[in-house]
Amino acid sequence: MKTFQAKDYQRSCLESVEKYFTRCQELGDADWAFQKTTEELWGEKSHFTPLKGEFPSEMPYFCLRVPTGGGKTWLAAKSVALVNNTLLQTEHSVILWLVPSKPIRTQTINALKDRDHPYHAALREAGPVTVLDLSEAKSLNRSTLESGTVVIVATSQSFNVGDEDIRKVYEDNGALMDLFRNLTEEQAEGLEKITDKGRVAYSLVNALRLRRPFIIVDEAHNGRTDLSFGTLAKFRPSGIMELTATPDTVKVPSNVLHSVSAVELKREEMIKLPILLETEPDDQKCLAEAINKRDELAEMARAEERKGAPYLRPLVLIQSEKRSKLKETRDADWVKGELIKNHNIPEEEIIIATGDERGLEQVEKEFPKGIFDEKCPVKFIITQQALAEGWDCAFAYILVSMAELKNEKSVEQLLGRILRQPQAKARETAALNKSYAYVVSREFGETANMLRDTLVASAGFDPADAKDFVAAVKKEQGRLDLGRGRIKFSPVDVKLPEILNVSKVSKGLKAKVKFSKSKGELQINQPLTPAESEELQAVAVMEATKEIIRQTVAHSLKTAEIFETPSEKGLDFRVPQMEVMLNQELRLFDEPEALDYPWSLPLYEASPSDEVLSELKLALKVRDAGEIDVGETGHMTTRFLRDLQRDLSLSYVPEHWTEAKLAAWFCRQIHDQSITHASKRAFVSAWLSSLLEKEGMDLARVNRQKFLLRNLIASQVDHLRKRAVAKECQSFLFGEGNTERVRVGTEYEFEFHPDAYSPDRQYDPAGKYGAYEFEKHFYPRMGDFDSKEEFACACWLDRQPKVKFWVRNLVRKNGMSFFLQKADGRFYPDFICKLEDGRILAVEYKGQNGWGDAKDDRKIGGLWEEMSGGKCLFVMATDKDWKPITEKIDG
Repeated sequence: MKTFQAKDYQRSCLESVEKYFTRCQELGDADWAFQKTTEELWGEKSHFTPLKGEFPSEMPYFCLRVPTGGGKTWLAAKSVALVNNTLLQTEHSVILWLVPSKPIRTQTINALKDRDHPYHAALREAGPVTVLDLSEAKSLNRSTLESGTVVIVATSQSFNVGDEDIRKVYEDNGALMDLFRNLTEEQAEGLEKITDKGRVAYSLVNALRLRRPFIIVDEAHNGRTDLSFGTLAKFRPSGIMELTATPDTVKVPSNVLHSVSAVELKREEMIKLPILLETEPDDQKCLAEAINKRDELAEMARAEERKGAPYLRPLVLIQSEKRSKLKETRDADWVKGELIKNHNIPEEEIIIATGDERGLEQVEKEFPKGIFDEKCPVKFIITQQALAEGWDCAFAYILVSMAELKNEKSVEQLLGRILRQPQAKARETAALNKSYAYVVSREFGETANMLRDTLVASAGFDPADAKDFVAAVKKEQGRLDLGRGRIKFSPVDVKLPEILNVSKVSKGLKAKVKFSKSKGELQINQPLTPAESEELQAVAVMEATKEIIRQTVAHSLKTAEIFETPSEKGLDFRVPQMEVMLNQELRLFDEPEALDYPWSLPLYEASPSDEVLSELKLALKVRDAGEIDVGETGHMTTRFLRDLQRDLSLSYVPEHWTEAKLAAWFCRQIHDQSITHASKRAFVSAWLSSLLEKEGMDLARVNRQKFLLRNLIASQVDHLRKRAVAKECQSFLFGEGNTERVRVGTEYEFEFHPDAYSPDRQYDPAGKYGAYEFEKHFYPRMGDFDSKEEFACACWLDRQPKVKFWVRNLVRKNGMSFFLQKADGRFYPDFICKLEDGRILAVEYKGQNGWGDAKDDRKIGGLWEEMSGGKCLFVMATDKDWKPITEKIDG
């Protein structure tokens, strides 16, 4: 089986899903659960928009926003176990998995069925699984449904009227008759009937309605119509999870639970960034530059391969112009001819992949590993608009566009093809971790912005990430990239031999130029693009005036300075981390449970705690009565969870286990390797016996709610374990002899990587804290502040002569955040500064309300400073008093 190691951002996504499902079960309402979950995850509530029509407003409906190359299908497969265990709380379920097209349907089914594929391994965590297409689902039987989870993969269009597969879903089918035996009146009431036969239709849609399928929508931005959602409502789903790079925010807004940034993908070695762009108006030179770059990359790949790296043959994707009967164009045949005649590329190294010519399909047939095969000679793929849906090739490094990019649709699909990182692992040579674009154009700035728009619109990048990840190959072209970074530009005044009427130029140009009739002078106060220069020249009548304008604009761009932050200059920013000696081995202190702590399950606490009983009482109230207490405001009614549990219990009749069998099942569900099986068994048996003595609890009810009780037992065990860990952690870090166990050195250092900074909330100079032009922040972007006092602290740090540069530290961002590990969590100081003398200063700002609760933060910060031997400093400031920071720096 192919090994697959989950990335940090993927684990974070799944943790968010599990947390949301848990809240849905606790609260019984998707809206309330979504707000509570997003507040816990991101510090502020996100608005929840329920689906309209026949969907219950309490139904879980959420979206995972994952950019192109982020592994959405693996996340979907991994989520099935969470659906069963946490949301539905049942042994198995029905999953309706919708994809955008038939080629992707085939690709997905094959991967989910392939026992050697990571997708199958992820899916199998839900237990026995059967994967079917719609045609196979027509023969579903009771045994398959009741012995494991059934995943039905179909296209989104399969359920829309007019599609050829529609009959399979709604037609009466005697092969499904067994699924409708012994229906209760309540079950039959909600199903479609055959009027002339006076019975329930034996259709697939009815079979699914009975089992309340959970729906997964892959590439959810496709086909979002009222009709498509109305069709899904017919299945009475238990919930809907969308996965897409570009969620809908207008027509049918997606509820984005977790958003992954392109920076996270880059940090986790999933994609090749930045995209290095070069524009060249001469098509032959443009092709030559791309060919030379491919040869350079190929030589680097061969050098790495000689050292043991995996095989890599960099590919060039060339977007040709459309064929035309009216004029000669740079179409696919023209490009192929030029490659052969003018650039000496062997014909066998070129394939054309368009609607008419299917070179890629031929390659797949001819070579066992297709385009990845070492014997495959292909190096150039010529296409027009798109490649086959679902075609992904991490060997694609270079995009060449023979037509000027007029809008993001021009290269919408192709740009995503060059982003994936081979083997999802960074190469030793930095150039092999980047993507390249060559475009036939004179407009570098406009082309760069168009690529950024494409990354946002089709690849799911945040606009700020996109701005950072498109850069110029040539420095002189970088000066024309006005969409990236701050430009230090001094206004230019020039006398003209005629009066220039600038009143009718475009709005953007009008903001950049002024003409003084009294002085006869033109003032250019912002850099002009080549297009704006031509527009301004067109206003002039005299050729001499046009030439003066052209030369003045060109000179102004040469003298303009692009402001570069320390990260853009390539400066190093590393921060010593806390290290601990465990079993005579030095390791990073990022996990308190790695400590050797005495731990066993105390039998005297083997009964449901008051907190557990309170949670159980609330959950049972939701399931039995459909009511939720909401404090002083009384209660709200939610029948969705109650009805869902009723429907599932009728479709999947629970086994009636004995107390001993239940205890054994609970034990298997507690995945804690630090506890012996005997200890677990004794604790769980005593806990269960104690619960059954409580009023209103009996074996039948415990059987019905075993998943809920499993969670409550696991929660109590987790609480006891954390208590033991915290006690040992305090002693280990701060007890006698700690200098022999704890240190802050250079063995483990956190690096603020130049390409790894993506705040969820970005500081806006036009926002509530006011404008300030920060000069020393390490990155071009900056995370937002939590208060005006925190903003004031940042401004003060930026002005200090002894501060070389600093960063607004992010919170809970894997690979982007510096933290100090505590017994009960991680502490993320607000600001990390590098001083001119090389020392590191960490500053945390607390308002008066937060000072008292930050005792542990001050303690761990002080220990970090103490153990660093003078290399690190820590200050917690409050009340806008900067004197302690000054004293610490000067001391």
